[in-house]
Amino acid sequence: MRFLGYNRCIRGFSDDWDCMTISCVLGFAFSGIDAIPVRVEVQLASGLPSFLIVGLADKAVAEARERVRAALSAMGLTLPAKRIVVNLAPANIVKEGSHFDLPIALALLTAMGVVPSEESGRFAAIGELSLDGRINPVPGVLPAALCAVDQSRGLICGAQQGHEARWAGDGLDILAPDSLLALVNHMTGEQVLPPVELPERLPVESIGTGPDLADVRGMETARRALEIAAAGAHSLLMTGPPGAGKSMLAARLPSLLPDLTSTEILEISRIHSISGHLPMGLPVFRPPFRDPHHSTSQIALVGGGNGNRIRPGEVSLAHRGVLFLDELPEFSRAALEALRQPIETGTITVARASAHVTYPARFQLVAAMNPCRCGYLGDASQECRKAPRCGEEYLSRISGPMLDRMDMAVHVEPVSPAELAGLPTGENSAAVAARVAVARTRQTARQDGLTNAEAPPDLFPTSTAARDYAVRAADRLRLSARGFTRLLRVARTIADLAGDEETGQPHVAEAVSYRLRRPDRR
Repeated sequence: MRFLGYNRCIRGFSDDWDCMTISCVLGFAFSGIDAIPVRVEVQLASGLPSFLIVGLADKAVAEARERVRAALSAMGLTLPAKRIVVNLAPANIVKEGSHFDLPIALALLTAMGVVPSEESGRFAAIGELSLDGRINPVPGVLPAALCAVDQSRGLICGAQQGHEARWAGDGLDILAPDSLLALVNHMTGEQVLPPVELPERLPVESIGTGPDLADVRGMETARRALEIAAAGAHSLLMTGPPGAGKSMLAARLPSLLPDLTSTEILEISRIHSISGHLPMGLPVFRPPFRDPHHSTSQIALVGGGNGNRIRPGEVSLAHRGVLFLDELPEFSRAALEALRQPIETGTITVARASAHVTYPARFQLVAAMNPCRCGYLGDASQECRKAPRCGEEYLSRISGPMLDRMDMAVHVEPVSPAELAGLPTGENSAAVAARVAVARTRQTARQDGLTNAEAPPDLFPTSTAARDYAVRAADRLRLSARGFTRLLRVARTIADLAGDEETGQPHVAEAVSYRLRRPDRR
């Protein structure tokens, strides 16, 4: 027999009443960026006093016993001298995290008769309890709020995360108390919690203006490559000596990208909510920019973790944005090879013996590297004695399949201090972003929402002369089928920036100039 959201007494087999109380509150487990509803059932029964948590709970959930006990004590309540059993159903799903504290406490208070079951049954809950009863923020409130909407429930969360939950929709009934005592007082009618509303004005920093391209002086070829990469969401590899401006260019790429759609905002924000990276509870309004250090491990880059604690990596946190890998050859070989599959599919699946989790990972890869280990290959006054062999060895640290996935490659020539002082300010990001937005609109309308970096070349209107030229260039450069496809994609983006309906030979010729040429060892 199952009891949901109310209290009930069951007659025992003896002549006396064996009073057994069962209550239920909805909580959440997480799989990828999705929240899974979990029934937190509490039973108070006769027997030796004990407090058991069952249902495949990990250590953090098991420790909720002491946090809940201390929080109730801070309110002046003690646990009843009964056998307390907390069941997390369904029991075949692993439950992890401290966010089960609040639903366990609420279900326990309902079973004790402190909170009316009619009130607690209308809500789902997520939050961690302090020993003094305060409700602390936890990851995953936004996916939990979306799941609560699907379950036709309201949501109870900490006061610091009420705004985050509100982005799930205006129809969601949200309670955001700062403590367990405030929640109990609200449900018993002693006080009324204020409604949770969206802020009237968003902070400027949440919009993410970022560095401006006007700071870059000269470097016309690199600026042009950056504009093409932004317009078509193409991967880009920049090479050049130290201090040439590669990192500076990459940092300004987000300022050229179009605004996210409402669907993309919600999807990206769910990923960041699961990771606990939503600043001030506000969604991610602009394409994210992630630049992990070259010492980043494979798990941190693509996602994973110990046991069942599978968390999104940098490739997922950069979803619909930019993943910038500076000093590309210095990353571990295993970490770089792990990028090959998400670059192609736009998703990353982390498989463990007990769980398989898939995260979105449709990111724009931008990488930078020196031409060799010393960094000055080609400069006779500074290059080392191993040149040019050192450049070949350094580039060989990146596998051929990985380099084949780079749509564009550009060499960034350094600007001398004299030129830097005399050159005028370059075109600003707003002007370039306007052209990028027009090109993006053109391609997504033509390709049913796909960017040129995602769409098959069959959707591109291409002239016969341009296609023949592309075939001859591919033969001469010995491009793979993947490389030939990416060449046509870049050429289509160049045509979109020019406003041309058909890809022409000049567009293909410029795209060929951005193909990476590996050293010929024959």
